[in-house]
Amino acid sequence: MRTETDGFRLNFLPDLSGRSAGGRWFNFRRSPRGPAGVNSAPDGHHSPQEEEPQNVVLTYEQILEAQRLCEASQLLMDREGRLFGEIMEDEALKHHKEEVDKLAADYKDLEGLVLQTLTLSLSSGEVSTEALRSAVKAVNQEEDQDQRWKQRDLTPPSWRPRCWKKLHDSTLRSLVEGRIDNPPTPTADQVEQSSVRADVHSMGRRLKEDMLLVVEVVKSCYPPELDICNFYVRLYHQALSTRLGQIADFGLDDKDCTFLLRWVNEFYPQMLQKPELACEIDVEALGKLLPKKLLDPLEEQYLRKQQDELTTFIGRVLEEAKQKWNKGEEPTREDGCFFSPVAYDIIQLVNGMVTSAEKVVGDRHKAQNMTCHLRDLMQRFRSFQNDIMKQNKANSRPFIKANLGCIEQFRDVLVEKSHLFPEDVRQNCLFVLNDMKQSAHTYLLKPVHEVLKPQYRKLGTSDWLNKSLFEKLLVSAEKELQDLQGSIESCHQKLIGQLYQEVTAEYVRRLLRGEVKLKDKELQLKAYATVKDDAESLHDLFVRMGSEEDWLKEILTKIAEVLKLQDLPAIQMQVVSLGTAFPDLSEKHVSALLKLKTNLSRADRRTVKETLSDTLKETSVVATRPFFSAVHVK
Repeated sequence: MRTETDGFRLNFLPDLSGRSAGGRWFNFRRSPRGPAGVNSAPDGHHSPQEEEPQNVVLTYEQILEAQRLCEASQLLMDREGRLFGEIMEDEALKHHKEEVDKLAADYKDLEGLVLQTLTLSLSSGEVSTEALRSAVKAVNQEEDQDQRWKQRDLTPPSWRPRCWKKLHDSTLRSLVEGRIDNPPTPTADQVEQSSVRADVHSMGRRLKEDMLLVVEVVKSCYPPELDICNFYVRLYHQALSTRLGQIADFGLDDKDCTFLLRWVNEFYPQMLQKPELACEIDVEALGKLLPKKLLDPLEEQYLRKQQDELTTFIGRVLEEAKQKWNKGEEPTREDGCFFSPVAYDIIQLVNGMVTSAEKVVGDRHKAQNMTCHLRDLMQRFRSFQNDIMKQNKANSRPFIKANLGCIEQFRDVLVEKSHLFPEDVRQNCLFVLNDMKQSAHTYLLKPVHEVLKPQYRKLGTSDWLNKSLFEKLLVSAEKELQDLQGSIESCHQKLIGQLYQEVTAEYVRRLLRGEVKLKDKELQLKAYATVKDDAESLHDLFVRMGSEEDWLKEILTKIAEVLKLQDLPAIQMQVVSLGTAFPDLSEKHVSALLKLKTNLSRADRRTVKETLSDTLKETSVVATRPFFSAVHVK
């Protein structure tokens, strides 16, 4: 049997089937060859192949010198096969002691050359790929020979098993550890860095360069089943883990702590995920570069520092705004609107710090925990706003208008970037912000309602049917609406929209008080026309001033329709329509509305209410825009 690589016949140890009747082993000899290793014909004549040019036969020493280590290994195994296949008795072996000792010495020399070749495999230009490929084949051949000896019930030579695969693995492990412990000299841009950062950068550069060499060159010298790329990357991972563990255990200042965490959780994975490496290695199987017992203290140190910085910064931002208000200054204006930098500055910092922390610690949940104190800071923001409203200085209203923009900015980031916050923190902050918005709206709208109160009192009375009364209310409202300007457009729209809703609610509440009695069809038609016209006028005013709450017009229009209708079935349908559109319409509201039509009997009113109740039970409509719940009736 010949090998295709080196032209030497493999000499296998004799199988048990080769035993003779007398208990001796048959000799397994090489086939007769000619002087140049060419087979002779059985009749003694030379075969036609003799006429071809003859290959030069190298000595064992020349083969070693040529770094043909696989061929050298095969020659030694051939000698081993001849020596231990033909001579099995101990006495006989004693007569061949010189040959056995010489074979053992040759194996030792070959082992040294193989290990030397492996040791130089990552030193570019020190060893050829042919030599490395031959060394790897030699390792595999010797492993196969070890296995053949294990399968036979014979006393092996003293050098068996050679365990070259273990030697190969331990050699590469020592090679990698040595290269990590002695990384390249720091580059010029690393000279000014701390020793920790310079060392880690150098080790990272060593890993990257070596792994690229493994993928591009060394891989071709190994059979695929050995998966040499993953073997090497595991060695580097282990060596780096040991070295960085020593650094982490030493104790680091905040800057080096941050750097080491970021390198472990961000830069190192990114390095291995580069296309030229990622296609050859299983990054996920490597796991974390540092164990939890080392990572946890580093992460705690880093997150505590970041949290302290965030708390200090937010406190400073709030304090600067408070000092400006105390001095009697107004907020700055942008495009004619009052603007406060509080939310923008805080949001930018929170977004930057949490996003960065997620990369540094490699865990979103841990990064989110940095914002756990945001609840307390939001409470401070609310307390500051409450002080502004309570003291009601000359510059208080401008500050509250500016705060509405801050509230909206905070709310937007809590909703649209929820990944930055733990859910309980996010919900708590949203609750505080909603309370702040409502308080700000109440503070800004209260003076408007005070001015409109005299007109409110006449709604729903006999004077109300006089059109000039409502026109006065509109004139007063428009004047007050001018003073509400100053918030950014989106906040102004919401503020005006809320005023529109509150004026409409006040209108309905006064109407349902029942001071005016619509005794006949004529008065009911007049009331219908008045409510319908008032709805149109109110809607036109508030839309012109910036409101987008078009749905409020529908409420007064539907109420007007109820006042106009005379037939009970028609009234039933209209009330159902109103209740379906606004499911918070209660029986009290319906009773108060129907009582305005004094020609409608109690039984008829009960029928209408029962019809509405049955309809709402069947449809299970949810009030998406509550209105009547804010209209209190007796």
